[in-house]
Amino acid sequence: MLTLTLHDALREIPAQAWDALHDQSNPLICHAFLDGLERTGCLRPRWGWTPRHAALWYGDTLIAAAPAYLKDNSHGEFVFDHAWANAYARHGLDYFPKWLVAVPYSPVPGPRLLARGSAARAQLCRHMAEEAARRGWSSLHINFLPDHEAADCPEGWLARQDVQFHWRNPAAEGLEPWRTFDDFLAALTHKKRKNIRAERQRVACTGIRFDHVRGAEACESDLADMHALYCAGFIEKGNSPALTLEFFHHLASRLPHALVLILARAGRETIAGALCLRGTDRLYGRYWGSRVELPGLHFETCYYQGIELCLREGLHHFEPGAQGEHKLARGFLPRTTHSRHWLTDLEFRDAIGRWCVQEVQATEQYRRSALLHAPFRDPCY
Repeated sequence: MLTLTLHDALREIPAQAWDALHDQSNPLICHAFLDGLERTGCLRPRWGWTPRHAALWYGDTLIAAAPAYLKDNSHGEFVFDHAWANAYARHGLDYFPKWLVAVPYSPVPGPRLLARGSAARAQLCRHMAEEAARRGWSSLHINFLPDHEAADCPEGWLARQDVQFHWRNPAAEGLEPWRTFDDFLAALTHKKRKNIRAERQRVACTGIRFDHVRGAEACESDLADMHALYCAGFIEKGNSPALTLEFFHHLASRLPHALVLILARAGRETIAGALCLRGTDRLYGRYWGSRVELPGLHFETCYYQGIELCLREGLHHFEPGAQGEHKLARGFLPRTTHSRHWLTDLEFRDAIGRWCVQEVQATEQYRRSALLHAPFRDPCY
C-alpha cells in the first residue's frame, strides 16, 4: 500500500533513503544541502519558505520524495507567477498558500521528483496533487525539473518553459573536446574571440590573481570573505541575503568536494568572488560579489574562471545561473528549462493552460532566435 507523508523538516526523512533516490550528480538536491538550508537559518517563514516535504512509502520503503515548501509569496523561485496570483485575487480567491517543489533560491535545473522509476514518480505527482486539493491549497508547482521527470507528470499538468545560457564542452556530444581555454577560443568567431581576450587582458593587467578554493581547503577568512561579498551584492540590488555564514560553513564541512570558491585577490585582500558547486559532470555558478568596480572583473570571476576550471577538471557543462543574454557572446548557448504546474480550480487551469501554450511557443521562438547569434564558427556547437 502506498502512503504519502508530509514533513516539516528534511531531517525527518533519513538521509540515506533520500539520497538513494537520485544519482547524487547534482549537489543541490542532496540531503546535506537541503537540510543545511533549514538547520542554518536560511529558510525563514517570514520570507515565505515553510518546509513541507513529500515522501511516498511502500510499506516501510521510501520509493519517491520531493523537496517541497508551502509558499505565501513567490519570492526566490525564478519561475514567475505573479500574474496568476493577481488573477486569483481579482476573483476573490486565495492563491496562497501554494505548494512548491524546488531548491530554494536556486534556478538550477535538476532532479525534483526523486523516485525509483517513472511509475513511482507519476504516483508521487498524483498523491501530491490529491493532497493539495484535500488541504485546500490552490496549486502545486515543480520548478526546473529535467525532461524525463516532466514527461512523468500526469495529464492535466500545465507546462512552462524558460531559457538559460549554459556552456558545454563539445566532448559532451562525442565531438572533439576542448582541452584548453585557447581550444575554446579557437571555436569562436574572430570578433568574439578578440573581445574575450581583451576583457581578460584588462583584468590581468591589474595584477589580480584568482584562487580556486575547495570546501575542504577553505579557511575561516575565505568563507567570511565570500559571505560578505554575497551579502553586499544582494543588498546593493535591494534584496535581502538569505544564506547565512553558518550555511557556508555547513557546505564546506558537509559537501567539501562540491563547494568551490573562486576568489579574486589583490595582494592579501579578497576583492571579488564567486561561489560555485561542482557536480559529477557540471559546474553550477551560484553567487558573486565584488568590493570594487573594475571592467571585466565580473566576466572573469563568474564565467572565464569557471570555464577554465571545467576544462582543467574535465567537466563538460557549466551552468552560471538564470537570465543574462550577455552570456551568449561569451560562449554560453540558450538551453530550455522546464516547470510543471497543477491548479486545483478547473476553470483557472483551463484559462492559464491556454496562456502557458502561448508562453511555450514564445520561449521556443526566443531560444531559436538567440541561437542565430551564437558566437561559434561551427553551428554544430
